[in-house]
Amino acid sequence: MKATITMIGTGDAFAQNYANNNAVIHADGFRLLVDCGYTAPTALQRLGMPFSDLDAVLISHTHSDHVGGLEELALEIMHTYQRKLVLYLPNTLRDPLWEKLNSELAQEPLPSLDDYFTVKLIPVDEPTGIAPGLIVEPVQTEHIDNRLSYSFIINERFFYSADMRFNPKLLHQLVNDRGIQLIFHDCQLSSPGTVHASLDELLTLPESIQTMTKLMHYGDTMPDFIGQTSRMTFLEQGIAYEF
Repeated sequence: MKATITMIGTGDAFAQNYANNNAVIHADGFRLLVDCGYTAPTALQRLGMPFSDLDAVLISHTHSDHVGGLEELALEIMHTYQRKLVLYLPNTLRDPLWEKLNSELAQEPLPSLDDYFTVKLIPVDEPTGIAPGLIVEPVQTEHIDNRLSYSFIINERFFYSADMRFNPKLLHQLVNDRGIQLIFHDCQLSSPGTVHASLDELLTLPESIQTMTKLMHYGDTMPDFIGQTSRMTFLEQGIAYEF
Protein backbone atom coordinates (compact mmCIF):
# COMPACT_ATOMS: atom_id res chain seq x y z
CA MET A 1 0.00 0.00 0.00
CA LYS A 2 1.43 3.37 -1.03
CA ALA A 3 1.45 6.33 1.33
CA THR A 4 2.31 9.97 0.68
CA ILE A 5 4.24 12.63 2.56
CA THR A 6 3.56 16.33 2.05
CA MET A 7 6.22 18.78 3.17
CA ILE A 8 4.43 21.65 4.91
CA GLY A 9 7.83 23.26 5.27
CA THR A 10 11.35 22.61 4.01
CA GLY A 11 13.37 25.38 5.67
CA ASP A 12 16.03 25.37 8.33
CA ALA A 13 15.60 27.07 11.70
CA PHE A 14 16.62 30.46 10.31
CA ALA A 15 14.93 30.42 6.89
CA GLN A 16 12.55 33.28 6.15
CA ASN A 17 11.33 32.07 2.74
CA TYR A 18 10.52 28.51 3.79
CA ALA A 19 8.51 27.21 6.72
CA ASN A 20 10.00 24.90 9.36
CA ASN A 21 10.96 21.46 8.11
CA ASN A 22 7.74 19.62 9.06
CA ALA A 23 5.55 17.20 7.09
CA VAL A 24 2.23 15.36 6.99
CA ILE A 25 2.08 11.65 6.14
CA HIS A 26 -1.16 10.34 4.62
CA ALA A 27 -1.69 6.58 4.93
CA ASP A 28 -5.06 4.96 4.26
CA GLY A 29 -6.98 7.98 5.57
CA PHE A 30 -4.70 8.49 8.58
CA ARG A 31 -2.85 11.83 8.86
CA LEU A 32 0.34 12.00 10.88
CA LEU A 33 2.09 15.32 11.44
CA VAL A 34 5.86 14.81 11.60
CA ASP A 35 7.19 17.52 13.91
CA CYS A 36 5.34 20.73 14.72
CA GLY A 37 7.60 23.76 14.61
CA TYR A 38 6.57 27.34 15.33
CA THR A 39 5.56 27.89 11.68
CA ALA A 40 3.54 24.66 11.42
CA PRO A 41 0.09 26.12 12.31
CA THR A 42 0.34 28.77 9.56
CA ALA A 43 1.87 26.35 7.06
CA LEU A 44 -0.94 23.84 7.62
CA GLN A 45 -3.56 26.54 7.21
CA ARG A 46 -2.06 27.70 3.91
CA LEU A 47 -2.25 24.14 2.60
CA GLY A 48 -5.88 23.74 3.68
CA MET A 49 -5.06 21.26 6.45
CA PRO A 50 -6.77 22.36 9.67
CA PHE A 51 -5.70 20.86 12.98
CA SER A 52 -8.99 18.96 13.05
CA ASP A 53 -7.83 16.88 10.05
CA LEU A 54 -4.84 15.50 11.95
CA ASP A 55 -4.96 12.15 13.71
CA ALA A 56 -1.59 12.25 15.45
CA VAL A 57 1.78 13.97 15.68
CA LEU A 58 5.24 12.38 15.78
CA ILE A 59 8.17 14.29 17.31
CA SER A 60 11.85 13.81 16.46
CA HIS A 61 13.54 16.13 19.00
CA THR A 62 12.86 19.23 21.07
CA HIS A 63 14.26 22.14 19.07
CA SER A 64 11.71 24.91 18.52
CA ASP A 65 11.56 24.51 14.75
CA HIS A 66 10.32 20.97 15.46
CA VAL A 67 8.11 21.48 18.54
CA GLY A 68 7.45 25.24 18.79
CA GLY A 69 3.89 24.86 17.45
CA LEU A 70 2.82 22.12 19.85
CA GLU A 71 1.38 24.57 22.37
CA GLU A 72 -1.02 26.06 19.81
CA LEU A 73 -1.84 22.59 18.46
CA ALA A 74 -2.62 21.16 21.90
CA LEU A 75 -4.73 24.06 23.12
CA GLU A 76 -6.76 24.46 19.93
CA ILE A 77 -7.54 20.74 19.72
CA MET A 78 -8.49 20.77 23.40
CA HIS A 79 -10.68 23.87 23.41
CA THR A 80 -12.07 24.02 19.87
CA TYR A 81 -12.53 20.31 19.21
CA GLN A 82 -12.81 19.01 22.78
CA ARG A 83 -10.37 16.18 22.28
CA LYS A 84 -6.71 15.31 22.69
CA LEU A 85 -4.45 14.56 19.76
CA VAL A 86 -2.37 11.40 19.83
CA LEU A 87 1.31 12.21 20.40
CA TYR A 88 3.86 9.59 19.33
CA LEU A 89 7.29 9.87 20.92
CA PRO A 90 10.47 7.80 20.92
CA ASN A 91 10.33 6.48 24.46
CA THR A 92 13.28 8.54 25.76
CA LEU A 93 11.85 11.88 24.59
CA ARG A 94 8.95 12.12 26.99
CA ASP A 95 10.75 13.90 29.83
CA PRO A 96 12.80 16.30 27.64
CA LEU A 97 9.68 17.29 25.73
CA TRP A 98 7.62 17.90 28.87
CA GLU A 99 10.45 19.93 30.38
CA LYS A 100 10.38 22.20 27.33
CA LEU A 101 6.59 22.41 26.97
CA ASN A 102 5.73 22.79 30.64
CA SER A 103 6.93 26.40 30.79
CA GLU A 104 5.31 27.27 27.45
CA LEU A 105 1.95 25.86 28.55
CA ALA A 106 2.06 27.76 31.83
CA GLN A 107 -0.99 29.82 30.84
CA GLU A 108 -3.02 26.69 31.59
CA PRO A 109 -0.85 24.71 34.01
CA LEU A 110 -1.74 21.03 34.08
CA PRO A 111 0.18 18.26 35.82
CA SER A 112 1.61 16.35 32.87
CA LEU A 113 1.96 15.89 29.13
CA ASP A 114 -0.94 13.44 29.27
CA ASP A 115 -3.33 16.27 30.09
CA TYR A 116 -2.68 17.79 26.67
CA PHE A 117 -2.12 14.72 24.48
CA THR A 118 -2.84 11.02 24.35
CA VAL A 119 0.82 10.06 24.66
CA LYS A 120 2.02 6.87 23.00
CA LEU A 121 5.68 5.96 23.46
CA ILE A 122 7.32 3.93 20.75
CA PRO A 123 10.52 1.91 21.19
CA VAL A 124 13.75 2.96 19.52
CA ASP A 125 15.17 0.65 16.83
CA GLU A 126 11.94 -1.34 16.63
CA PRO A 127 9.24 -1.01 13.95
CA THR A 128 5.89 0.01 15.43
CA GLY A 129 2.60 -0.03 13.55
CA ILE A 130 0.75 3.16 14.37
CA ALA A 131 -2.01 2.96 11.75
CA PRO A 132 -3.02 0.68 8.88
CA GLY A 133 -0.32 1.04 6.25
CA LEU A 134 2.01 3.04 8.49
CA ILE A 135 5.00 1.60 10.39
CA VAL A 136 7.51 3.87 12.14
CA GLU A 137 10.92 2.96 13.55
CA PRO A 138 12.86 5.67 15.42
CA VAL A 139 16.62 5.64 14.94
CA GLN A 140 18.80 7.74 17.24
CA THR A 141 21.02 10.05 15.18
CA GLU A 142 23.65 12.60 16.18
CA HIS A 143 22.69 16.25 16.04
CA ILE A 144 23.56 18.42 19.07
CA ASP A 145 25.82 17.09 21.81
CA ASN A 146 23.86 15.92 24.85
CA ARG A 147 20.50 16.38 23.10
CA LEU A 148 18.43 13.37 22.06
CA SER A 149 17.41 13.41 18.41
CA TYR A 150 15.78 10.77 16.23
CA SER A 151 15.28 10.08 12.56
CA PHE A 152 12.68 7.63 11.26
CA ILE A 153 12.46 4.56 9.06
CA ILE A 154 8.94 4.57 7.67
CA ASN A 155 7.26 1.51 6.20
CA GLU A 156 10.67 -0.19 6.10
CA ARG A 157 11.62 1.50 2.82
CA PHE A 158 11.76 5.25 3.51
CA PHE A 159 14.32 7.05 5.70
CA TYR A 160 13.36 10.50 6.99
CA SER A 161 16.16 12.31 8.76
CA ALA A 162 15.19 14.87 11.32
CA ASP A 163 18.30 16.92 12.09
CA MET A 164 21.48 14.86 11.86
CA ARG A 165 25.16 15.10 11.24
CA PHE A 166 26.57 13.37 8.19
CA ASN A 167 26.70 9.62 8.80
CA PRO A 168 27.64 7.78 5.59
CA LYS A 169 28.02 4.47 7.44
CA LEU A 170 24.39 4.63 8.57
CA LEU A 171 23.15 5.60 5.11
CA HIS A 172 25.04 2.73 3.48
CA GLN A 173 23.65 0.30 6.05
CA LEU A 174 20.12 1.53 5.53
CA VAL A 175 20.33 1.09 1.78
CA ASN A 176 22.42 -2.07 1.56
CA ASP A 177 21.21 -3.97 4.63
CA ARG A 178 17.73 -2.58 5.27
CA GLY A 179 16.55 -2.09 1.70
CA ILE A 180 15.76 1.62 2.03
CA GLN A 181 14.61 2.99 -1.34
CA LEU A 182 13.98 6.68 -0.56
CA ILE A 183 15.85 9.16 1.66
CA PHE A 184 14.71 12.62 2.75
CA HIS A 185 17.81 14.22 4.24
CA ASP A 186 18.38 17.54 5.97
CA CYS A 187 21.02 19.61 4.18
CA GLN A 188 23.17 22.51 5.31
CA LEU A 189 24.05 24.29 2.06
CA SER A 190 27.28 25.81 3.35
CA SER A 191 30.32 23.99 4.72
CA PRO A 192 31.54 22.83 7.10
CA GLY A 193 28.63 20.78 8.37
CA THR A 194 28.46 21.01 12.14
CA VAL A 195 25.05 19.85 13.41
CA HIS A 196 23.65 18.99 9.97
CA ALA A 197 25.04 17.16 6.97
CA SER A 198 26.45 19.68 4.52
CA LEU A 199 25.79 19.57 0.81
CA ASP A 200 29.50 18.96 0.20
CA GLU A 201 29.37 15.94 2.50
CA LEU A 202 26.24 14.53 0.87
CA LEU A 203 27.88 14.91 -2.54
CA THR A 204 30.46 12.31 -1.46
CA LEU A 205 27.77 9.61 -1.36
CA PRO A 206 27.77 7.16 -4.28
CA GLU A 207 25.43 7.98 -7.14
CA SER A 208 23.27 4.96 -6.26
CA ILE A 209 22.39 6.60 -2.92
CA GLN A 210 22.26 10.15 -4.27
CA THR A 211 19.63 9.06 -6.80
CA MET A 212 17.21 8.13 -4.02
CA THR A 213 18.02 11.18 -1.86
CA LYS A 214 15.93 14.35 -1.67
CA LEU A 215 17.15 17.39 0.26
CA MET A 216 15.25 19.38 2.88
CA HIS A 217 15.88 21.68 5.87
CA TYR A 218 17.76 24.14 3.69
CA GLY A 219 18.34 27.87 3.93
CA ASP A 220 17.05 30.78 1.88
CA THR A 221 19.96 30.53 -0.59
CA MET A 222 18.61 27.20 -1.90
CA PRO A 223 17.76 28.57 -5.40
CA ASP A 224 21.44 29.40 -5.88
CA PHE A 225 22.28 25.71 -5.53
CA ILE A 226 19.82 24.29 -8.06
CA GLY A 227 21.85 22.30 -10.56
CA GLN A 228 24.70 21.81 -8.08
CA THR A 229 23.35 18.78 -6.23
CA SER A 230 24.42 16.04 -8.66
CA ARG A 231 21.82 13.23 -8.55
CA MET A 232 20.00 14.67 -5.52
CA THR A 233 17.01 17.01 -5.76
CA PHE A 234 15.43 19.55 -3.43
CA LEU A 235 12.08 18.85 -1.83
CA GLU A 236 9.35 21.44 -2.35
CA GLN A 237 6.73 22.73 0.07
CA GLY A 238 3.16 21.66 -0.53
CA ILE A 239 4.06 18.75 -2.81
CA ALA A 240 2.88 15.21 -1.96
CA TYR A 241 5.56 12.58 -2.51
CA GLU A 242 4.65 8.89 -2.73
CA PHE A 243 6.64 6.24 -0.91
